[in-house]
Amino acid sequence: MVAKISTGGNMFGALAYNQNKVDSEEAKVLFSNRMLLGEDGNFSIGECMRSFEMQMPVQLSTKKPILHISINPHPEDVLSDSQLSDIAREYMRKLGYGDQPYLVYKHTDIDRYHIHIVSLRVDENGRPLNDRFEHRRSKQITRELERKYNLHPAERKERAERPKLKKVDYAAGDVKHQIGNAVKAACYGYRFQSFGEYRALLATYNICAEEVKGEINGRPYEGIVYSATDDKGEKVGNPVKASRIGKSVGYEAVRRRMEKSGEAIKNGKLKERTWKIVATAMQTARNRQKFEQELKRQGIDVVFRQNDSGRIYGVTFIDHDSRVVLNGSRLGKEFSANVFNGLYSDERKTDMRQEQSTNREQQPDFVPRENLVSGVASVLGTFGGLLGSGTSGGDEPQDTASQKRKKKKKKRTRRID
Repeated sequence: MVAKISTGGNMFGALAYNQNKVDSEEAKVLFSNRMLLGEDGNFSIGECMRSFEMQMPVQLSTKKPILHISINPHPEDVLSDSQLSDIAREYMRKLGYGDQPYLVYKHTDIDRYHIHIVSLRVDENGRPLNDRFEHRRSKQITRELERKYNLHPAERKERAERPKLKKVDYAAGDVKHQIGNAVKAACYGYRFQSFGEYRALLATYNICAEEVKGEINGRPYEGIVYSATDDKGEKVGNPVKASRIGKSVGYEAVRRRMEKSGEAIKNGKLKERTWKIVATAMQTARNRQKFEQELKRQGIDVVFRQNDSGRIYGVTFIDHDSRVVLNGSRLGKEFSANVFNGLYSDERKTDMRQEQSTNREQQPDFVPRENLVSGVASVLGTFGGLLGSGTSGGDEPQDTASQKRKKKKKKRTRRID
């Protein structure tokens, strides 16, 4: 179990983030503590704001009175709403916020169900509550809860925090929910710097992402449409607008993610691992199949884009360990599409020749060229024999027209002499 603690000064932002999930049916309110709200759990952001403001003085001695916590159990821990509620209460009590007003949301937007808590970190006089060693205490509390509820320990924090992605299965139904889960996990679980890299990433999970641009009442608009695909990359079913999934995977959000990813990849030197593995595989792999297998063995998928004639015009590497998506040219000129086309174009031509040869062999009426020529000659000879008037029955060769003219000329010459 992993807990993240955030503080800030924007109450509306914290509530709106969770309410948007509720509105898109990807979250629900589990319960509220010391809040002046209805018991049915159906209330607006305005009602929540008023309830918090009534318990928060005007004069504050801190610029960050808002507390926003997310508690993430291990993906394999299946917890009921009642258990999640008990965990939230016990966590807040042990951290020192048990008597504070707070709201608890259960999020279902990714495969791993988790909870978000919005609260105040100031007392009735506007003074911050004791937050000394808060993160250290939080880690100790989550360990105690893991033991109490027999949960998986968060030994590998980085892996536990990563959303799990699954391929979209159109036949399984609820396609919008499947696409939403995968798109959100991909968008915020990986780093990419272009829409093409984003598309390549989603394609590996049977999702097609398309940019939509146009004009409405003279005003330009830009958006994204997501579609499910089969294993061959063909779209199936109806497309889903990004707005139906959430703003977090809309055009502007994806664009911002690209910008931040570029900085993170550069500053964190995140492409070095990918570079080393790809460079080594290019030197050791005997062919394209071996190259792809070696990369997959080390957690990297490669996506080749080819035209109808088989020419490779694009290549993208998806490093599932570093969680980065990189076009070949970003790694260096030696990893560009032209280089890979030179390496594997001969293989493609050989495959095409073998395929054409197989197709010819499978045709029942196929006749080799030399046999075809002799066959035509035989037919013509027989046809000429049938038309001939000689007594040989067509077995003897027939005179051609030029030969007959020469014979007539010779007869005329003899008569003159």
